Amino acid sequence: MRVRATARGWTAVWLVLLAVMYTLALLAVWRLALHTETGQWLDTVALTGNRIGQDRIDGPVNQVLNAVSVVSLLAAIAVIGFIALLRRRIALAVTATALIVGANVTTQLLKYGLGRPDYGIDPERAAVGNSLPSGHACVAASVAVALVLVLPRKVRVLGAFLGAGYAALNGVATLSAGWHRPSDAVAAFLVVGAWAAAGGLLLLLTQREQAQVEPADAHRTAALVLGLTGLAALVVSMTAMAWLDGQPKLAVSELGRRPLFVGYAGSAAGIVGTIGVVMALLLALVHRLVPRVKG
Repeated sequence: MRVRATARGWTAVWLVLLAVMYTLALLAVWRLALHTETGQWLDTVALTGNRIGQDRIDGPVNQVLNAVSVVSLLAAIAVIGFIALLRRRIALAVTATALIVGANVTTQLLKYGLGRPDYGIDPERAAVGNSLPSGHACVAASVAVALVLVLPRKVRVLGAFLGAGYAALNGVATLSAGWHRPSDAVAAFLVVGAWAAAGGLLLLLTQREQAQVEPADAHRTAALVLGLTGLAALVVSMTAMAWLDGQPKLAVSELGRRPLFVGYAGSAAGIVGTIGVVMALLLALVHRLVPRVKG
C-alpha cells in the first residue's frame, strides 16, 4: 500500500507539472501571437500562405470543418460517456465529460475575453478582433483526448493515433480555410492539455482500492513514437519561423511565394507537433490514471 501511495503521489506531482507547463506555454503563445508585432506578422504570413493550392483542397477542408458542430459535440460526449459507463467507470465518465465541457467553455471565454491590439499588420481582419483559441480545434482535440481516456487498453493506442490525426487535421484545416491563425489552433491544444492534466488528477483522487497498475499496460513505444514525431514537427516549425523572422518585415501583400509557403507549412507543422506531444504525454500516463480493477 505504501508503494502504491508513493507511485500515485509522483503521478500527481507530474500531472501538476504538466498543467503548469501547458498554462505557461499558453501564456507564451498568447503574449507572442497577440501582443507583439513579430507574432502578428508571422501569424498573418502563415494565414495568407493558405492561398497556395487552396483551390485543390477547399472541398475536403470544408467537409472536415463542417462536420464539427454543437450536435456532433453532444453526440461525441454521449458516446464517450456510454463507453465509460459500459466499463462501469462512473468517475471516468464524469471526468471525460468534464474535460470536454471545461476545455470548450474555457476556449470560448478566452476567445471573447482576450483583446488583440491592432498593429496595422492584418487590416483585412482587424475588425474581427481576437480569434485565439480555435473552437474547432478545441472540440476535435478534447474529444480525442477524452476518447483515449475511456477506451479499453487493447484499443487505446489505435484511438490515440487516430485521435491525434483527427485533431491535427482539424487544426490545419482551420488554417487552410482561413478561419483561424495557426496560433489559435496551438492555443486550443494547450487548453485541452491543461484540462487533461486536471482530469488526470481527478481520476487519481477517485481511484478505488481495487485499482491495480500493471507495467505491462504502459504504452511506452507508442507514446515515444507520438512524442518524437511531435517534437520533430515542432523543430521543423521553429526552424521555419526562425527563417521567416529573419526576412525583411514587408507588408504581407508584398511577399513572394516562398516566404508565404514557408510560413504556412511551418505553422501547419507546429499545429501537428503540438497535438502530437499532448497526446504522447497522455498516452504515457493513462495506464496509471485508468488502471485495471481487481475482481
